[in-house]
Amino acid sequence: MLTVPVRALGEGERAAVERVLDQDPFAGAQVAERVATHGLSWWRSDGRIYGYGGGRRVESLCWSGAHVVPVCASGPAVAAYADLLGSGPRACSSIIGRADAVLGLWERLAGHWGPARDVRPHQPLLVIDGEPAVAPDPEVRLVRPDEVDALFPAAVAMYTEEVGVSPLADDNGRGYRRRVAELVKGRRAYARFVGGEVVFKAELAIVTRRTAQVQGVWVAPHLRGRGLATAAMAAVVHDALRRVAPSVSLYVNDYNTAARRVYANCGFQPAGAFATVLF
Repeated sequence: MLTVPVRALGEGERAAVERVLDQDPFAGAQVAERVATHGLSWWRSDGRIYGYGGGRRVESLCWSGAHVVPVCASGPAVAAYADLLGSGPRACSSIIGRADAVLGLWERLAGHWGPARDVRPHQPLLVIDGEPAVAPDPEVRLVRPDEVDALFPAAVAMYTEEVGVSPLADDNGRGYRRRVAELVKGRRAYARFVGGEVVFKAELAIVTRRTAQVQGVWVAPHLRGRGLATAAMAAVVHDALRRVAPSVSLYVNDYNTAARRVYANCGFQPAGAFATVLF
């Protein structure tokens, strides 16, 4: 039985939800994009948004669907969300967000949902809102719809390397290919092609009015360590700031020193830390 105020939020509380999301536009980007696209009528999307706060106040949020994403969640809010989520079986594939909230949730949920496939406790969150510190690679461009077949193998390689499982496992990759095609159609997928093959790729996986969040950054293994990624990322940043959002953000595994060096050289600045629990 819950001892703290948590409730599912509806469209009538959208203004309050947007106020909370604006307090942390980078950690709340995934939720903000869903709210902008679907509103708060949960049956129109693939999850629910819960709010924490006394009376009718909304102090923090927690998206619960394919992923669990806490936003602006204090210690008491984390405990409240854990009480709610732990009352049923796990339905999500990951918990993602600010490290303190994610790790607090996992500490309380591990006994109900465990074991996790992987816990990544410290993933630096990085942001840039001005022109990159290096010249953009002029060969990096938006992927055309007729190039999805060329992009897809690189996307599969990136996903497998980053997540640790193949996106082809469940349905032979049909769902993942649809996602890649959607990003291309939405002018959110970038690549550099050499001889018809992708040697660099990145996507604006999440786009809100406050930020474009980059995911899926990948360089062909035989070209790593040659400085290609810094100028390539600069091209992504330059186009995204010009065309999409007033800032570009991303989070990176702390042990990926090569990627962190690329982002620092490009001009990204630290904005806290994420954590991810993968199932």
